[in-house]
Amino acid sequence: MESVNPAAVPQRRLSNGMVIPGIGMGTFGNDRYTPEEVADAVYGAIKAGYRLLDCAAAYGNERDIGRVLSRTFEEGIVRRQELTVMTKLWNDMHGQGDVLVACAKSLRDLGLDYVDVYMVHWPFPNYHAPGARLKGRNPDAVPFSAEEYLSVWRQMEHLVDMGIVRSLGMSNMTITKLEQVLPLCRIKPVVLEVEINPTFQQPKLFEYCIRHDILPVAFSPMGSPCRPERDTEEGDVVTFEMEELQEIARAHHCHPAEICVKWAVQRGHVPIPFSVYPEEYTGNLRCTTEDFLTDAEMEMLQKADRNARLIKGKVFLWEGAESWRDIWDGEDESNKL
Repeated sequence: MESVNPAAVPQRRLSNGMVIPGIGMGTFGNDRYTPEEVADAVYGAIKAGYRLLDCAAAYGNERDIGRVLSRTFEEGIVRRQELTVMTKLWNDMHGQGDVLVACAKSLRDLGLDYVDVYMVHWPFPNYHAPGARLKGRNPDAVPFSAEEYLSVWRQMEHLVDMGIVRSLGMSNMTITKLEQVLPLCRIKPVVLEVEINPTFQQPKLFEYCIRHDILPVAFSPMGSPCRPERDTEEGDVVTFEMEELQEIARAHHCHPAEICVKWAVQRGHVPIPFSVYPEEYTGNLRCTTEDFLTDAEMEMLQKADRNARLIKGKVFLWEGAESWRDIWDGEDESNKL
């Protein structure tokens, strides 16, 4: 099987001094693939040269991934200290004392003594079961509360004090929310995981993160063409059909997916694409090491931003919310720099 030298992959230094790869392997596939299939892809990805894994308790596959991690350590494919493992606190574990319980379960399932980055998955306790549809939304869902969030964050900080988490991160936050909580954090987040791709570039949020020494991590870096049906709407942008993306892909003799990855890494945020197909995940990693986009191509893609959010989060809406845009504080409407 083809592999890429991990040393050739671009690296990113976090605000606390940690260094992580500039691209990772996502593990969200439970809407289409079994935990075993996702874990097999993780095993293949590590053999291919990936050294950053983006996990989450909500994906329902950490135990299977843990078995794969143990296997890679036993076979000498990689050492624990060579991997950056990120995972996330799910929404149903925001209560007092729950965060430690949730982290301990993730550690046990992953078979690890510590995780490198632990994130708050969503900024509210609006739980839904895996595979939930919009009609199955939680009737107890609530809007964002800075007080509730900081109660969770204090527990997250304690995990760092205990030595079972090296760094903290946030996810699915907006500038509005960040401005409320960042000044009150004793331990600052080193990463923010949000949706970013060529058709939804979030330039204001991106620049805000850079100013505050927070590294943006991008889920759905290719526009999530296989996202759950609950996040689709008529008229949604199809990223791979973007004319500018196709033109650049033709010039580089590759699939538009690889251009999405190249653009992300050269822009400076960390994409976490997912695939169960070795030729795809290996290609995604390899393309970060060669045949770079020109300045003109980067500028072309920057100007092509459609400001089109694809992962809308409608399943988390609370009673009284007018639309999914309330989750994002209406910031999409003024997302251009």
